[in-house]
Amino acid sequence: MNNNIRFELSFKNISQLDDKLNFCKLNNIKNINIPCKGLIKKDLFNSTIKYISENYNEFNVTYHYSLYHQYAKNKEDSYKEFLGFVKSSQNNKNFEILLVSGSNKKKNFDSVDVLAFLKKEKNLKVKLGIAYNPYLKKYYNIFSERDRFEKKISTGLINSIWFQYGTDIKVLQNELTYLKNLAKEEKLNLFGSLFIPSKQFIARFKFRPWKEVYISEKCLYALENFFDFTNDLVSFYKKNNITPVIESDFSSSKKLDSVYSFLKIKDNFCQY
Repeated sequence: MNNNIRFELSFKNISQLDDKLNFCKLNNIKNINIPCKGLIKKDLFNSTIKYISENYNEFNVTYHYSLYHQYAKNKEDSYKEFLGFVKSSQNNKNFEILLVSGSNKKKNFDSVDVLAFLKKEKNLKVKLGIAYNPYLKKYYNIFSERDRFEKKISTGLINSIWFQYGTDIKVLQNELTYLKNLAKEEKLNLFGSLFIPSKQFIARFKFRPWKEVYISEKCLYALENFFDFTNDLVSFYKKNNITPVIESDFSSSKKLDSVYSFLKIKDNFCQY
């Protein structure tokens, strides 16, 4: 299957994780993301890393490291744990890291702070991914995202940008242009979140909207509009060499077929 698609796994325990990893194997899915949110944090997050490294070395895994969810007793202990995590990734070619502050940033211990700490480490050669939310300024009156990006990219530790999901392609285009101009000397891989529209997804989002995730009323109140937008977003990603990250559940043949239909993949031949 195409190397330019990634799939994010969601699970409640190691048994569910194993089922989903086996499903990925059976369907020739190699590139997976492990989030750090909900139940997947602390012990389960750490157990997941150990389990995959011991049993499934055929996957290319990106682990999302949330400084909020992995926070220990204090900043010092939290940084020590993160540094150990980073060092362990250096010994595994199939192991990459997406650093995120988390839904509630810790004071003086968010991704900007931690990258500044990492830059001061001696004999540490590491490259990390960072998240970017293009929609904060227009829809949430949060004006700090560009400034935070500039601080992160200035460390020289960044090799990828992961775009938050949203349904305004014009805003996404403007922010992408800005990022490319600012970081034109950097070799950055680009990734973009992708959800497959469904009545269930819409109902859940209406009931409990996600923090700082913008989905337009047009998409939320007409599934056909949501389908049209998703096709446009897939085309935008393809045009701009942005790798889609499938965040919808895909762990059945029917759901996986739905994903592939949007990406125009048929009979194991990828047209993306």
